[in-house]
Amino acid sequence: MATKPSLKAEAWPIFDHIVADAAPDGVHTNPWIVADGQLHFEPDYETLQRLLGVPLHLKAGTQSGVPALALDVWLSYELRRAGFEQDQVWPRPTNPRILPASVAALIDSLPGKLKADVGSRVSRAGSITRVTAASAAILGKNYLKQVDVIITDWATGPELLISTKRMDSSYGKNAPNRVEESYGDAKNLRLRHPLAALGFVFGLRSDILTKEPRTADWLFDLLAKLGREDDAYHATCLILMEYGDEAALPDGGFEARQGGILDPGPESEDDDEDAPAVVPESAIVSVIKGLPQVTIRRDKIPPDLEPGRFLSAMVTRVLNTTPVNMHEEARRRRAST
Repeated sequence: MATKPSLKAEAWPIFDHIVADAAPDGVHTNPWIVADGQLHFEPDYETLQRLLGVPLHLKAGTQSGVPALALDVWLSYELRRAGFEQDQVWPRPTNPRILPASVAALIDSLPGKLKADVGSRVSRAGSITRVTAASAAILGKNYLKQVDVIITDWATGPELLISTKRMDSSYGKNAPNRVEESYGDAKNLRLRHPLAALGFVFGLRSDILTKEPRTADWLFDLLAKLGREDDAYHATCLILMEYGDEAALPDGGFEARQGGILDPGPESEDDDEDAPAVVPESAIVSVIKGLPQVTIRRDKIPPDLEPGRFLSAMVTRVLNTTPVNMHEEARRRRAST
């Protein structure tokens, strides 16, 4: 008897279609603009809002991992808009989500039929031990930590590491623990990878502003401080999501993620369930048209935590810590405005 696909498997085809629509034929818009004489990174908020509607449509609770995955997909999309190559940024916009660039180059170099056969094998599998995966863990100073958005290569090591967390309810109960964990994760990664751009993105439902305003003030202040510490993150980001109660997730609270201190690494996960489900394109288009509406409350995000500022800091640090003959398209895009 065929088993029902996991919620992640159901979400991936919708995520992929939204991202493909935003970058027709793989051509991404340039996010860099000049405003008031200053260079700014202008995020694609429309695509973010569509991606955030996917877990609401699927009623994917926090334990599924889908709500925060929407943030991961968007961040990797924005890094490709900045000019980083598809195989450099994980998660990739197609399956497998984690595929070393050297392996992708090897597959691309194979002769016709062999290239097609190997490419098909790699793209169909949820994971191939020590080759592909649905998520990635990076060794910090003391333990492996799942990192949600990554730029890395065997020749350079990690160049960018972004962790994401999401909270849609129970703010006062969960927020202190989430921030404490994030600070420890930053120390762990920063001590082994001091040159990597290290960032933290927190997705938060906007009803915290009315339900628990004191918690909101405390959390915003602490998130900003996490981005100013010399031994923590280089930048932090807040994404305030507004949506109706009728679309609320079934089991709100903290978005559970893997990769803690006791987690031995990505190969221990059952990544097969995360291979995208096969869904007719017409069905995906219909789903996207009916996605619940999500609005980003940009007016309530403190300047220190603004997504454009965060992405600018991440991209700029990667470019500043690598030679000028690396990431040439990203440099060209940033200099072309």
